[in-house]
Amino acid sequence: MWRSKFTTAAFAGILACCPLGAADDPAASLAPELKRIISVYAAAEREAADPVSAEALLFQGAIPSMLRTLDPHSVFFDPDQFEQLKQMQQGEQKGFGTVVSVLPGRVIVLQALAGSPAAKAGLAAGDEILAVNNIALARLEFEQLIGLLSEARQKQATLHVRHPGESAVQQITMSPELVNTPSVDRVFLVAPRTGYLRITAFETETGKLVKQAIEKLGGEYLRGLVLDLRDNPGGDVAAAVETAGLFLSPGQLIFTITGRSHKSEDARVDKLATPYTFPLAVLVNGKSASASEIVTGALQDHDRAFVFGEPSYGKGLVQQVYPLVANTGLALTTAFYYTPSGRSIQKPLAGGQLDKATTVKQGPFKTDSGRAVRGGGGIQPDEVVHPEAQTRLRLVLDATGLFTTYAAEYLRDHDAGEDFEVTGAVLDELRVFLSAHSIQPGIGEWLAERDWISSRLKQEVLTLKFGVAKGDEVEMRRDAVVNAALKKLGAAN
Repeated sequence: MWRSKFTTAAFAGILACCPLGAADDPAASLAPELKRIISVYAAAEREAADPVSAEALLFQGAIPSMLRTLDPHSVFFDPDQFEQLKQMQQGEQKGFGTVVSVLPGRVIVLQALAGSPAAKAGLAAGDEILAVNNIALARLEFEQLIGLLSEARQKQATLHVRHPGESAVQQITMSPELVNTPSVDRVFLVAPRTGYLRITAFETETGKLVKQAIEKLGGEYLRGLVLDLRDNPGGDVAAAVETAGLFLSPGQLIFTITGRSHKSEDARVDKLATPYTFPLAVLVNGKSASASEIVTGALQDHDRAFVFGEPSYGKGLVQQVYPLVANTGLALTTAFYYTPSGRSIQKPLAGGQLDKATTVKQGPFKTDSGRAVRGGGGIQPDEVVHPEAQTRLRLVLDATGLFTTYAAEYLRDHDAGEDFEVTGAVLDELRVFLSAHSIQPGIGEWLAERDWISSRLKQEVLTLKFGVAKGDEVEMRRDAVVNAALKKLGAAN
């Protein structure tokens, strides 16, 4: 955290820092208001019962309160937050290089990335983390565990770990390092000549990574592609434009920007682009936002892709990030994004200055072929598909982490290749194992869930043996939204 000593003059200097141009000359009109703020700060600094923290008053009070009257997405970044933002834009963040399964009171390692601090310290798939910095995990709720793990990866941490099949507890100390997290993190053939590609965020290199991934799968020889943008919060708009340009025709409109002080501007596919022409399906949900909605809206409006899943989040605000003094920053809403058919991506906002501006028409709007698509904020799927409902037995098995525990024990005594399949004998052993842990489903319930249990156990065994990516392939092949997309592409499992 930045700890420079503040003075009233320094306080005034930061408040006066403004992204407006000199021609606007706001100084004359702002001077009385700034004087009032400075006088309040000076009185608090002089008279308050406890010493005043200028950082708290400014970074946590005055500036956030001012921006809150605008809209929920205009935010101020203190020095630490601004540095984290820059690292995220570069696809870098500090951590230990582990992928873990987090359950109430339990944290189990699914994978330690090669060369990461975790791998160097000896952590491996199947290990259970019992304590972090002498804080026992057994009695912590899910949210508490997430908070503790997030905090721990910012500095050196001491873990108490138990390896599978051992009673002894080992103490491990690790220091976080910058870990590269590619935005295209899952690439595989989900059906013959049909690819699956997941983009977790849009970063500078995303467009290039998408093209490399498609070529790896077979390029133009693919029969179809499932592009998964679920849980993708957006990111670099230039990367979104580059990604959309891989599938749209040269010169086609990707989006339009319109704002009060921002002249209307179009983004189009490069005239020299050579797009892929295979059929395309896009998956979205309520956490797909911003740049992911730009890509989805453009592909849908030009009839280039069929969209599956749930309505997207609806964040279509154009934001400019302004570096300020003292290594701080400001993200400010300046305009709105519109899809090629004229739909506003931004959902209505209440309680701010953008209230009326975000009340938009629902349509219907028309795609290039005349197909009706609905507006009103966010991207509405062509076919709404919800994730498969969880049954009581599924909830219990996932919540207890017993699939992971059994898979770790199974791998101690058996080898498993990438073609591993769950046999009837393995299911019988699992049932005995579950019974020993007081989980005894009836015959009817077990038979009804047999296929799901087999797939879920296969996923866990392959995750522990080959890494999370291999286990995810199994999960995606049973995913209801993926299977709806495959059916449309003519490649259903």
